[in-house]
Amino acid sequence: MVTPESILTFWFDEVGPNGWYGGGAELDAEIRDKFLSTWQEAKDGACGLWLTYPVGSLAYIILTDQLPRNMFRDTGEAFQSDKSARAASKIAISRDWDMKVGEPARHFFYMPLVHSENLIDQDRAVRLICSRMPDAAADNLRHARAHREVIRLFGRFPFRNAALERTSTKAEAAWLSEGGYGAALRAVDAAAAA
Repeated sequence: MVTPESILTFWFDEVGPNGWYGGGAELDAEIRDKFLSTWQEAKDGACGLWLTYPVGSLAYIILTDQLPRNMFRDTGEAFQSDKSARAASKIAISRDWDMKVGEPARHFFYMPLVHSENLIDQDRAVRLICSRMPDAAADNLRHARAHREVIRLFGRFPFRNAALERTSTKAEAAWLSEGGYGAALRAVDAAAAA
């Protein structure tokens, strides 16, 4: 049986930073094998008890925000539970439950906002990382700012268009061909250096 504690042990002790941002087919398959049925249950409304305490909420957010990006890489299904993750994130933050968890785990309370295609969520994510993670790696803030810049430019993430079967605008297609997210990171770096 998958518990909040088993998700957190897997994510933080077994996967760790290299897997969080590097991943790959082997890790994706392992996550599908271990957590697909629990993700489906959460998507169908189960796991509500997890949302009644800080550690449970963090596990729920990882289950609905992070793990689907591995389980369903490059498909629209990767984003199916984003709304649930965002709601859980906002409730947990409003209760200051993010502050009950140390860094780097705290960062995952903010990831559903970083993944949001809503500029208000993006602004909030940047503010939270600045104010509630003062010792965070600069790279966390750098990526949050880059995500926000993409939403400022397009109101959505063009790099999701193919997976979500959305037609790219001419501006989005040009941006993607000129480096896409890498270009957004370079713009953030240039602004920080100025």
